[in-house]
This record gives sequence, C-alpha cells and structure tokens, in this order.
Amino acid sequence: CVCIYGKKRQLEKQYVGFATLPNQVHRKSVKKGFDFTLMVAGESGMGKSTLVNSLFLTDLYKDRKLLNAEERINQTVEIIKHTVDIEEKGVKLKLTIVDTPGFGDAVNNNECWKPITDYIDQQFEQYFRDESGLNRKNIQDNRVHCCLYFIPPFGHGLRPVDVEFMKALHEKVNIIPLIAKADCLTPNEIKKLKDRIREEIDKFGIKVYQFPECDSDEDEEFKQLDKELKWRTSRTVTL
Repeated sequence: CVCIYGKKRQLEKQYVGFATLPNQVHRKSVKKGFDFTLMVAGESGMGKSTLVNSLFLTDLYKDRKLLNAEERINQTVEIIKHTVDIEEKGVKLKLTIVDTPGFGDAVNNNECWKPITDYIDQQFEQYFRDESGLNRKNIQDNRVHCCLYFIPPFGHGLRPVDVEFMKALHEKVNIIPLIAKADCLTPNEIKKLKDRIREEIDKFGIKVYQFPECDSDEDEEFKQLDKELKWRTSRTVTL
C-alpha cells in the first residue's frame, strides 16, 4: 500500500496540465506576498491608533506628535502612511495604514473629506496607469482596500459630517463603521445606538461592507466559518 501511494504521489508531481494551475498560482502568490491598505478615519481621541496597534500587535504611532486643543482646531486634514511587513505561517503581508489626522477636528468641517477622496482617487488612477504600462512585473497596489470609520459614542446617531463622509466614500472603498470608545456605554446603550445608526445608514442610502453570502456549493466547514464570523460581528461595535 505504501509503495502504491508513493507511486501515486510521484505521478502527481510529474503531471503537467491545466489542473495544476491553482497550485502554481497559490505558490506564486504566497512567495510574492500580499498588499493590504487600511484607512482609519474619525476625529481625534477616538482610539484609532490604539485599535490599529492592538489588531496588528505593533506600534505604528511611536513617533506621533500629540497636538493641543488649539493646534487641533487650526489643523487641516493630512494623509499619513505607515507601512509594516507582517509574516504569518509563511505568508507575507505588506500592511499600509493610512491615517487622516485633522479630520473632523475643525470648527468648520465643510468638505473636510475632500483630501481623503482625492487621495483614494489618485491611488486608483496610479494603479490603472501601472496596469496599462508595458512593465507590470513590480506593480505596487496602493489602493485603499478598506476604511474603518470611527463614530463618536456621544450623541444620538450619525452627525451630518458622518453622513457626508460615508456618502462620499461608499462607492470608492469598503467602509466599516464602528462605534468608538464603546467601553464607556452599557450593552443596552450600545444596542440602541447601533440600531439607530443602522436605521440612518439605510435612510441615507449609505453602502457599508457586508460579508458576502456563501455559494451553495461551498463545503460545510467554510459555511460554518462564514456563519460564525457574521454572528460575532453582529455582537461587536461594528455596524
């Protein structure tokens, strides 16, 4: 039996055909690694840097300069990138965090989201130009793949700036809104606030990221994992 199994494995290694393409693509992708760009947006003091450092077990903001109240009011929206290389079980990930200091901190927040939408558009245009060029071997994907938007826990739902920001971005990037500083609220208060914000998101036609539905031909293990992720998400501060 061992001899037959060994011959079978040897034949599989020698086999050449389109059936081996998935394995070839997988090996090439793992060797090259992946790019992921995460944007974090929300006014100062909402715990953005703390959450990012906790998620990826690293300190991306060790050189950050803290501004006083007067400096925050006069600060314009900036785009700051932090890049770190992460490896897990042999899979490499180039993680880029795009921070947006100054967003929502001014007295007049009219169109404060404009520098952010301009940045997202520029990354799409750059990627399109690179893909259209002749040398596409070492293209860097700097497109923003996901945006975590921090909603203040104080108040009765979405503010006008929250609505306008998400409406400006929801066709360009996957938005995941979450309630910041949720530990200062009781579970009942969190539930009421989440329900109110969800109603307003539907009312204003804002598209936020949702887990895709499983195909009917997926295996049971994957279906169970998808179901568990959706259940866990429903019990967190994400919306």
